[in-house]
Amino acid sequence: MLLLLTLFIPCGFLEAGIASAGPVEWKEVPATEDGQQWWDIGSLHYDKDGNLSVLSRFYPAVREGEKQQNGSLYLMHVDCDQKLFRDTSVNGLHRFRAQWKPSDGDALIDAVIDDVCTAEVT
Repeated sequence: MLLLLTLFIPCGFLEAGIASAGPVEWKEVPATEDGQQWWDIGSLHYDKDGNLSVLSRFYPAVREGEKQQNGSLYLMHVDCDQKLFRDTSVNGLHRFRAQWKPSDGDALIDAVIDDVCTAEVT
């Protein structure tokens, strides 16, 4: 009996995580020479500290003579009051102790921060 519980309990947690995932609705910010970036409207919510959390994806621009590089998927937290962000997960890998930082003039990150900070959070 214990073996059966050990086998089936983790499956239940996996299904619960999948079932709670909402629809994905990507919103693109204006592209730059660095590439394209989107954020997912359906993932936007407040974290336990009162900051915004959002899923975003980035595709680097294709340079002449180069192949398209793979994009990256980020779980991004945004402090709207200070205009800071931190990527707490990159391509599904958790970044422990991710530090808050400014965009340093990155127009794509600035656009995501502006969009999510003015979006309606449901």
